[in-house]
Amino acid sequence: MTPNDEIYSRIAELEEQLAGLPVGSISTKTVNGKLYYYHRWYENRRRKEKYVPAGELPALQEQIERRKTLEAEWKALRKQVPKTEKPVRTPEHDFVTNVRTGEALRIYSSSVRGFRKRECYQILQNFVYGDTLDKVFILYGLRRTGKTTLIRQILADMSEAELAKAAFIQITARNTLADVNRDLKYLESHGYQYVFLDEVTLMEDFIEGAALFSDVFAACGMKLVLSGTDSLGFQFTEDEQLYDRCIMLHTTFIPYREFDRVMGIHGIDEYIRYGGTMSLGGINYNESSTFASKKSADEYVDTAIARNIQHSLRCYQYGGHFRNLQELYSKNELTSAINRVVEDMNHRFTLEVLTRDFSSNDLGVSAGNLRRARENPTDILDRVDVGAVTDRLRALLEIRNKAEQTVNLNDAHVREIREYLILLDLIREIDVISLTDLNRKASRTVIAQPGLRYAQADALVKSLLLDEAFSDLSLPERNFVTERILNEIRGRMMEDIVLLETSLANPKKQVFVLQFAVGEFDMVLFDPESASCSIFEIKHSERIVPQQYRHLIDEKKCADTEHRYGTITGKYVLYRGESQSVGDIRYWNVEDYLRSLSLP
Repeated sequence: MTPNDEIYSRIAELEEQLAGLPVGSISTKTVNGKLYYYHRWYENRRRKEKYVPAGELPALQEQIERRKTLEAEWKALRKQVPKTEKPVRTPEHDFVTNVRTGEALRIYSSSVRGFRKRECYQILQNFVYGDTLDKVFILYGLRRTGKTTLIRQILADMSEAELAKAAFIQITARNTLADVNRDLKYLESHGYQYVFLDEVTLMEDFIEGAALFSDVFAACGMKLVLSGTDSLGFQFTEDEQLYDRCIMLHTTFIPYREFDRVMGIHGIDEYIRYGGTMSLGGINYNESSTFASKKSADEYVDTAIARNIQHSLRCYQYGGHFRNLQELYSKNELTSAINRVVEDMNHRFTLEVLTRDFSSNDLGVSAGNLRRARENPTDILDRVDVGAVTDRLRALLEIRNKAEQTVNLNDAHVREIREYLILLDLIREIDVISLTDLNRKASRTVIAQPGLRYAQADALVKSLLLDEAFSDLSLPERNFVTERILNEIRGRMMEDIVLLETSLANPKKQVFVLQFAVGEFDMVLFDPESASCSIFEIKHSERIVPQQYRHLIDEKKCADTEHRYGTITGKYVLYRGESQSVGDIRYWNVEDYLRSLSLP
């Protein structure tokens, strides 16, 4: 990549961020001695303003300041672009929206030429050049999952003749369907065939009027690709306005195989730390500082997930779909509630991992492993007050700021928020079945962006270990304990990743955790059609230890499993070492296993 390509890439990235931020400033008016706030901006040389409720003011001020910072960087970079290469707006038409055509598109897409392509690129390409008519293509997913890059890669691969018929429209919150309709009519009348609209759900009237794209323009032969981060808004649109008139492609979930190939970042532990976005280094929620990573993770939940849900509900059915969340929304507490539910899932995950190993008098597995370590064995965890540690952890994991909440979260709130998180493909439930009580319903919540979960769990554990109870340990000892506990978390997360990806790769089979009176199979892959199953242990280890497969060779457990789920056709231990066999147990490198899965 040349220096100019890097500049173009950053300019495009800034323009994408600026499109979602409000322009203008905040003004005030005093009426009958009461202060009112207004958002003021200029559009088509006319001043406009909109009343801002007090509860929405801090967020709007933050966004406006953010825009000013990004605009300053954008202007500085634009000065570095050679004048002959600066995009020129089509002179014969004054577009209402931000439209790029011609040479501007070539420059906009040039920096992604050397990027590896996501596997879903072929689906988008087939639509753009295929025979599909009367339908629009919807490219949606959370922030930083490669949507705009996919579009830019399509543009970069176009011939000169194809590019001459292409246009890219960057939608902002100020635009309306009427604005887009006007510009699309112009493009259609001048022979433009391929039109890409980015962040269309920013328009307040998109969900209720999206049929315009399929019924008017796609029906006349124009290939329209709509993209955006408001995944829930697209789900609502597909169910109504664009029912049976759209092709949906969701980018949120990025499996290990794709992360490894596209990003060139190898290893399951790296995926655990950074997986979930197509940003090098996981810049959205993993930074050098522990507490910066926690802050970044929370910011990602807030801007990419919570506001996504709130915006969709506000725009859908004119705000009539809030259901039990209406009171939270009216009190300006819905975004906070969504954040608390996501954090609570991570807190419960962390607590479960730690207390599972901290349940016995000698601190369970962690303490035993540390004592038996070949290098630098230690009994540190034998000297820790288990009850005190667990109590402090439980206290730390409480959802805080209850005094600031006017609406208490109840089961109905949590249930509906979880429904929306599932629609966003952010979480998935994996069944946990007990052979001793088949009527008991249990599940494990898996978060599809491992880097997000790890950032929060990492910060939580490290903040716990900074407690004064650990002050009598030396720095090397504290670091050693921290790493040991984080290793337990990585192990549990590796289990979740395997369960999630195996489930997605086998839609006609059942994937679950199988528990016995004592012990469990970390994963069972059951095929009802063939009346057979495979059983797995999942170990975050590079070494082979007989204890790892003790359940797999337990005759009683295997007999009970076959009685319920058919012939056991394979026994596996997924781990981080080299693939090999130990008797009839196959040790399978977990990265090779994940690469072998064929995900839809």
